[in-house]
Amino acid sequence: MKKQGYMQDNFSGWLMSSPALLLLMVFIVIPLIMGLAWSFTDKRLISPLPTQNIGLKNYENILAIKAIPIDPIVDDFGAPKLDENGKIQYSRVRDVIRANPMYQDYRLYTEFNIIDNHFAIIAKDPEFYRALINTTLYVVIIVPVIAFFSLLLALLVNQKIWGVTFFRVVYFIPAITSISVTSVVWMFLYNPAEGLINQLLQKITFGIFGFTPWLQSADTALLSIILYTIWQAAGLFMVIFLGGLQDIPEDLFEAAKIDGANPFQMLIYVIVPQLRNTIVYVLITASILGFRLFTQVDVMTKGGPQESTLTLMLYTVNQGFRNQKIGYASALSIVFFVFLLAFTFIQRKLFRSENVLE
Repeated sequence: MKKQGYMQDNFSGWLMSSPALLLLMVFIVIPLIMGLAWSFTDKRLISPLPTQNIGLKNYENILAIKAIPIDPIVDDFGAPKLDENGKIQYSRVRDVIRANPMYQDYRLYTEFNIIDNHFAIIAKDPEFYRALINTTLYVVIIVPVIAFFSLLLALLVNQKIWGVTFFRVVYFIPAITSISVTSVVWMFLYNPAEGLINQLLQKITFGIFGFTPWLQSADTALLSIILYTIWQAAGLFMVIFLGGLQDIPEDLFEAAKIDGANPFQMLIYVIVPQLRNTIVYVLITASILGFRLFTQVDVMTKGGPQESTLTLMLYTVNQGFRNQKIGYASALSIVFFVFLLAFTFIQRKLFRSENVLE
């Protein structure tokens, strides 16, 4: 009887979870297997040519990168030539690549000097490394900043004052509003000539700050995306922190007050330790969402200017659907998946302690 009851409960459990498992299989497992298989081919979205198996060529093109020395240009006496500023002139990287058969498929990523030596980093797909650096930089900046502002908002709306519900709703609305819609609104705000942000900066600085081309300059485009994301996502993590704050026993706050703790000490020695698990969850979740950055960049900058906002997700979509290279995009997705898995694993190791994520 016990065995029969166990089998019935087991069957009921599988039956109730079957819709979720079916959707998981159709939209995640099967596409992942198909993407892994296509990553070893030259499959295109629309092409009269048959798909061919090319082995690891896609992965080689994605990951291939080299650092090569660049020799200075010398005169007839063998001395390095100097430019009008007195600096040594070096050969063009393009000429070095063309002269060496080993580098025929490579393109310039960046150049740099180490003491008196000049080097160039070349890659078969330099756009991938630009997207990787941009995305990683975005995550490194956005995760701690958004965690800080979310916790600050949670502390503000956790006060027992009249009208606090209104502010909770106001702060949370951007998180549930369409990213495409709010991205368009922020494009108008960032407008160099008529945008509200530039006009406000001019007013409060009495004209010291001119009209900044926020989305049109490679120096400020990524920062503009970061500012928008803080505004858009802080409300979501505010709610998570708010739930954690409301679970902290009141006895701890009363004991801290009796001991003479000021608000800052209460934050450091009471609130933060009690929110440890919540903070770890927010940091990991924000990191994963950050690496998935796509919509706001696609709407606001298309990855420009000068690829300063090109992200891994946008680059993969461009290769797969806009350039129709499904095989190459599949390989990019697998590399992206492995990178994100490794990043998350490192985060878990760094934050792992007793009773944290166990």
